[in-house]
Amino acid sequence: METKKNFKELLPQITTLMFDVDGVLSSNLVSLLPGEEPIRTANIKDGYAMQLAAKKGYHLVIITGGKSGAVEERYSRLGIQDIYMRSSIKMRDFEEVVTKYQLTMDEIMYMGDDIPDLEIMRKVGVPCCPADAAPEIKEVSVYISDREGGQGCARDI
Repeated sequence: METKKNFKELLPQITTLMFDVDGVLSSNLVSLLPGEEPIRTANIKDGYAMQLAAKKGYHLVIITGGKSGAVEERYSRLGIQDIYMRSSIKMRDFEEVVTKYQLTMDEIMYMGDDIPDLEIMRKVGVPCCPADAAPEIKEVSVYISDREGGQGCARDI
């Protein structure tokens, strides 16, 4: 049986941080209003950590199945240049980023919470998830935050 490396031993090689939105950067609950796009939450401390990571030279990427002008505006203001919305096949957008920046899997950390993230998480060097992720996601994660989605799990990693 192969033993997984210690999570902290994997961190020095990370250059790129990728995130899902719903259930990771926002809670897994959305408010639904007639005729409006769903209202999502955003954790201020996650935002601070993300903009700091961008300033320190990390490449940050958002890949989400949702579409929200507010989400796109928030994360672009934090310095995230690669934001993929309405990503029905996340692997396609993931592969585009990998090719665009000539990344290796070992330098990518991806945080997801549900089945649409699973294929990517099986490929990257450091798959992570929030505490309330689906069991299948927890199974492939090398790090499970003690924080739930939308509650500071991005800052935690």
